[in-house]
Amino acid sequence: MKKIRWGLLSTARINRAVMPPIRGSERSELHAVASRDIVKAKEYAKEWHIPHACGTYEELLAREDIDAIYNPLPNHLHAEWSIRAAEAGKHVLCEKPLALSVAEVDQMRAAAKKHNVVITEAFMYKHHPQTLKVLELIAQEAIGELLLIKGAFTFYLDRPDDVRWVPEWGGGSIWDVGCYPISFARLVANAEPVEVFGWQATGSTGIDVVFSGQLRFAGGLLAQFDCGFRAPYRTALEIVGTTGSIELASPFKPEGGEWIKIKRGDRAELIESPRGSLYQGEIEDMERAILDGQAPRISLENSRANVGTIVALLESARSGQAVRLAQT
Repeated sequence: MKKIRWGLLSTARINRAVMPPIRGSERSELHAVASRDIVKAKEYAKEWHIPHACGTYEELLAREDIDAIYNPLPNHLHAEWSIRAAEAGKHVLCEKPLALSVAEVDQMRAAAKKHNVVITEAFMYKHHPQTLKVLELIAQEAIGELLLIKGAFTFYLDRPDDVRWVPEWGGGSIWDVGCYPISFARLVANAEPVEVFGWQATGSTGIDVVFSGQLRFAGGLLAQFDCGFRAPYRTALEIVGTTGSIELASPFKPEGGEWIKIKRGDRAELIESPRGSLYQGEIEDMERAILDGQAPRISLENSRANVGTIVALLESARSGQAVRLAQT
């Protein structure tokens, strides 16, 4: 295989973010799109100049001219259709969160191993040069020993028919946007939390519309985050160490032109964030994994730990008690 032939599993809006990097790569091509409505699939294929349209998801998975699937379906369908894609011999780039339970991730991992395919989570910010620069600064002890990580991701969700309002479909702010500061904290810590505590405010459908949580890592490192659907759009990340701190204004959706602020005492240094297409990195990562045999940057073990952390935080919010995580 010299090129990955991609299929889009649905006509979801987020497709617009991954189509340009697929088309812009010499090692990928956009080949087909599927919808449960053939008319809609054909209209979408015509609008976005996609060669083939499929009237069912099954039809897309059955095509021999498709090598990899992008899965942007609602959260509760991530595991099912990623597994079905793997069983059809297709590699899978699945939107976050990868699944809604650790058991589902384990099933996805088993399917990937059995059918010798790549399944990886589409956390685009982890591939961006800004994130890699932050990790480099931390490795160089630019702010000393890590003490505290603080993150936030909120926006106002005003569409009453949005799937994120449905509890059974993996709705709620922590699954949708809280997963970002949680995953970034784990990435920076290079470890898994040993204990979590969460608080939530719920909306009319029962999903969390505001969530605030804390993570405790071995050795004393702490993390705090908030997320929600009832505040204006805001993203932020602060990493505090013994000799300084790092602040990011756009930690989860950097495009270039933003800054990395390093503060030491009363002095602040601004480093322009390295530029890079936000979604290009995850496509290139899939190409390296599929075509070159490299391990994907986001392993299924890592995704499993992020899902487990979110599940524990939700359990804590419901019970009012801290939840300890099993270390595996």
